[in-house]
Amino acid sequence: MSLRTLSKRSEFLAANRGLRFPMPGFVLLVRPRGDSDETLGVGYTVSKKVGNAVTRNRMKRRFRELARAAMPSAGISGADLVLIGRPAGNDIAFAELGEHVDSALKRAAEKLAKPSWWPRRSDSRVKLRSFPPFLTFATPDLIRGP
Repeated sequence: MSLRTLSKRSEFLAANRGLRFPMPGFVLLVRPRGDSDETLGVGYTVSKKVGNAVTRNRMKRRFRELARAAMPSAGISGADLVLIGRPAGNDIAFAELGEHVDSALKRAAEKLAKPSWWPRRSDSRVKLRSFPPFLTFATPDLIRGP
């Protein structure tokens, strides 16, 4: 399975509407694209809250190497994945971070195998409710009186 890097903001926003799998050093976002393309899209983001430019770039380099190693074998084909760095991500050993990525990918694959997850919010959530008796609207007949 081949990898492609997400580059457009719209791709990151679309992945943000998918599933989230928080881990100690990162958060994994997963969203199946629903097209016929089997290529795996991978994006990396580390905010300024994590540290200075050196720290952020180091974390992104570690994420890229983890993606090259783990994603082709354990990744979800036809999906976009985004790794969001957390402040503790650089303190975790690389091997342990790799185990976390594998664990998050397994959880994602299990969750996606269940047919009920998409769409995450169904239209059945919106229900018409009847008003309680004390909140009924006054009709013109009731306002005028007998």
